[in-house]
Amino acid sequence: MSSRPTLTVVLPTYNEKDSIAACITAFEAMAEVDEVLVVNNNAAAGTSEEVANTGAREVHEARQGYGAAIQRGLREARTELVAVCEPDGTFDPTDLRKLLAFMPECGFVVGSRTVSEFIWDGANMGWFLKWGNWGVAKWVEVLYNTTSLSDVGCTFRVMTRAHADHLLEHSTLDGSAYGLEMLLLTAKSGTKWVQVPVNYHPRVGESSVTGELRKTIPLGLEMFTMSGRMRFAHPKRQRRAQPSSSSSS
Repeated sequence: MSSRPTLTVVLPTYNEKDSIAACITAFEAMAEVDEVLVVNNNAAAGTSEEVANTGAREVHEARQGYGAAIQRGLREARTELVAVCEPDGTFDPTDLRKLLAFMPECGFVVGSRTVSEFIWDGANMGWFLKWGNWGVAKWVEVLYNTTSLSDVGCTFRVMTRAHADHLLEHSTLDGSAYGLEMLLLTAKSGTKWVQVPVNYHPRVGESSVTGELRKTIPLGLEMFTMSGRMRFAHPKRQRRAQPSSSSSS
């Protein structure tokens, strides 16, 4: 009998009440997935009720922000591999198999949403988001001499337990830019990693970040400057994220 690594899928949720149950169910149907872990980050009313109708485990993280939610999920997961994905309907859970295909050789695998053939009609990937992500990705690629990149904002990722622990030890951000910090910490760590294209669908509901240019432009500028700042910063000890005092449900 062949043995496969155990896997937890971490789903951070804030405004995904109408899509989260279908996302959980799709992941639960996959033989590769051992547990689905929902991190409720002060989510919309009714979200917990949707999760309760599935087999997922839900924990509550009171610190607001994507980074806070992901770090809580990485701490809670106890499996050999950890995947993270947003349950907003934009990703195809079965694309997890694309990412897992590289895990025997890599410690971190991340998706890309900017390959035209995989962008579905109606998906929120207009020219500004697509080329903005591409521009920052190429900036990172040059600065860090890293793997070929075309997207720094894709939140569908898989990593080993060891790499998750490394990220937790060095993480400093709680907000939306944490996705990029994960990439930059990976690039600086020497961990072998790769990016592969994934399907990108229309979102169910409205994004709290990418729905408006007035939000995406400052975030893009923050990502651009953060990439340079982290590349040339002198090495120093970074804080370890503290466990949340919030109770699990």
